[in-house]
Amino acid sequence: MSQDCRIEGYAIVSADGMIADSSGHMPDALHNEADKKWFGRELDHVDVVVHGRNSHEDQPNSPRRRRLVVTRRIAAIEPNPDTPNSLLWNPAGASFHDACAALGLSSGVAAIIGGPEVYSLFLEIGYDRFHLSCSRRVALPGGTPVFAQGRQGRSPEDVLRQFGLEPEAERTLDEANGVSVVSWRRRASA
Repeated sequence: MSQDCRIEGYAIVSADGMIADSSGHMPDALHNEADKKWFGRELDHVDVVVHGRNSHEDQPNSPRRRRLVVTRRIAAIEPNPDTPNSLLWNPAGASFHDACAALGLSSGVAAIIGGPEVYSLFLEIGYDRFHLSCSRRVALPGGTPVFAQGRQGRSPEDVLRQFGLEPEAERTLDEANGVSVVSWRRRASA
């Protein structure tokens, strides 16, 4: 994608900043219907969804979305035999720009939806926004953090600040279950 591309991350975390339990599984307690609906509406407006082999969005429109599946199992870019409108992409063998071009994209919005290695990769590429939902009534001690930097005990918010993003106002998605979202935006250059 060109400089016209916006890169936006999406994740839901537990109160302690984890996206999955210690085995890497996202427990049912972290699934929230209000967040799922909000997430689905957001993805309906993106041009490509980017995720690792074990991540997915499980939305009604999922089969129609263009996507890049990040994997080390190939050299660079290949068709994804399991999913139409999809390519397998190894960032070590091809740039993000090249992968998007192979999908026929030169601009638009890329939605990054996980897992931790993919989220961390795009910290380096550069998020324009990161939408961090939180389920305040769920704790996953010893779980899987959003970013690799979380393995050193850093919160997702600390990592986003380190990489130049600032929080906007918190929005409540499900008051009864303590679920909200904060969108983090790239700081304006001085």
